[in-house]
Amino acid sequence: MPARLFLSSGDLMADRRFEFARDLQLKGDLPAAADLLLQAIELAPHFTSAWFTLGGIREELGEHKAAVSAFQKARASDPGDRHGAALRLMRLGAAPLAGMSQAYVQTLFDQYAPRFESSLVGDLGYRGPELLFRAVLSARSAAGKPAFFKRAIDLGCGTGLAASAFASNADHFIGVDLSPRMIERARGTGHYAELEVADMLQGLRSRLDASADLILAADAVVYVADLAPVLIEAARVLTPGGLLAFTAETHDGEGVIIGRGLRYAHAAAYTRAAVESSGLKLSLLEDRSARNEDNTPVPGLVAVAAKT
Repeated sequence: MPARLFLSSGDLMADRRFEFARDLQLKGDLPAAADLLLQAIELAPHFTSAWFTLGGIREELGEHKAAVSAFQKARASDPGDRHGAALRLMRLGAAPLAGMSQAYVQTLFDQYAPRFESSLVGDLGYRGPELLFRAVLSARSAAGKPAFFKRAIDLGCGTGLAASAFASNADHFIGVDLSPRMIERARGTGHYAELEVADMLQGLRSRLDASADLILAADAVVYVADLAPVLIEAARVLTPGGLLAFTAETHDGEGVIIGRGLRYAHAAAYTRAAVESSGLKLSLLEDRSARNEDNTPVPGLVAVAAKT
């Protein structure tokens, strides 16, 4: 994953204390690191990075209330919530489940872009595009149709891995991603006829009715809490007979939760109901892991739905 985000306090002494605290944290001396962070915060009370890092240390030390308080201060001090403190609060049960801050997602992937593919594929064994390709081929074969598409939309396109997997099966690829740096790298692949900096919902809303034969979302809905708006827009944009294919992380319970990796996990029953409520017909829903965490496959789903 990307390097830890640092937002300067604007106070040189506070920033230096933060750096010393991070060194101590990395060495495992969490109490001493927390003390230094508090010193930094005394100098700069609205020091977002210090509050956020302190929250993580308090959580690791098992100090739940103190962790919640620190993350709340981090969230309040940065209106865009670029660190993602709100997600930590949701994970701690201190805030209701809600959507991710666009500023957080954009910052995360702008940082991640330079080593996105090496980290995702090399370190995490990412296989989302391959899973989607096989699932789409299976769905088309079952329907007695060729797996070729005139116009395809790649939601959360990243550096272009999904478009690469489908490059020989689509005439015209449109890529949508919230991160400008990811879009720059996607442009370099030559796979896309159009690229747009937008989130998935915005990207779909800018498209005409019945204007795409295929919509892909590889490892993208993990950043969306409520699938319904995206699925409804996808149904509008798809041509009759067109397909939506996506990967998701999942869990054994009900509804949607924040997983350990601070990504949304959608239960299979929730996913099925959301697809069917959007007006699409579910062609395939299988348990498939698209990536690993700590060398263990993350529970996941592969879904293909058709516009009837």
